Amino acid sequence: MKNLLLFLFSFLFILNCQSQIVIKHFNAAWNNSNKVEWLGKLNDCSVKYYDITKYPELQKKYKVVVVPTIVVFQDGDEIKRYQADISFKMSATKEDIQEAIDEAIMGGF
Repeated sequence: MKNLLLFLFSFLFILNCQSQIVIKHFNAAWNNSNKVEWLGKLNDCSVKYYDITKYPELQKKYKVVVVPTIVVFQDGDEIKRYQADISFKMSATKEDIQEAIDEAIMGGF
């Protein structure tokens, strides 16, 4: 019984220490050729895709001024934003975004 309680306490502690990283990708139907396809290959995060032509209220809420825009959230707070260049192409790389995720996770320790 004692070991079980110790295990449960340890499990809950570890679960509580881990932060949740969410990546939100904002794009528009007319710019699908510039959709960032490799986001699904990032580690230790969940990825959500939004078409601002279908959800214009999200464009306003998240202050998306150019597409695509990628926003990294940790526990619901924005920690990093990447925006396309003037040609509507994302200049940030998978490595850039993974580094931001890794830094956010390591910052919790």
